[in-house]
Amino acid sequence: MNIYTEDEALIELLEEGCTNDKRYKRLPKDVIKGYIKAYNHLKAATRIEDLFRIGSLHYERLKGDLKDFESVRCTWTLELIFQSSTIDGSLIITRYRINRNIQPLWRLNLN
Repeated sequence: MNIYTEDEALIELLEEGCTNDKRYKRLPKDVIKGYIKAYNHLKAATRIEDLFRIGSLHYERLKGDLKDFESVRCTWTLELIFQSSTIDGSLIITRYRINRNIQPLWRLNLN
C-alpha cells in the first residue's frame, strides 16, 4: 500500500524514533513502537480487508464528523487515523495522524 503524508513530524518519528515537534515530542516509547508496528502493517497490506485479519489493530471505519476516515490502534489509548482511497486497484493512504482514542469508558467491553 502506498502511504503519503504532509506531516514531517510523523515521518521523522517513523524514521528516527523521535521528533522535536511539540505534538509528538513526549510520546512514550511503547506508543512509538505501536505507531511503527501499525504503519508497517498498513504498508504491507494490499487491500483494506487485509487489516481485518490483524486483530491487534482493531481496524474500524469512523462515524460522525470523521466519517471519511478509518483508524487502527497503536496502543490501548492512541490510534492512527487515516483516509484511504483506491486508484487503479491499489490502495493509497493520503492523510494520517496519531490521535487519542476518545471512546468513553462506559462503551468499552471490559469483560
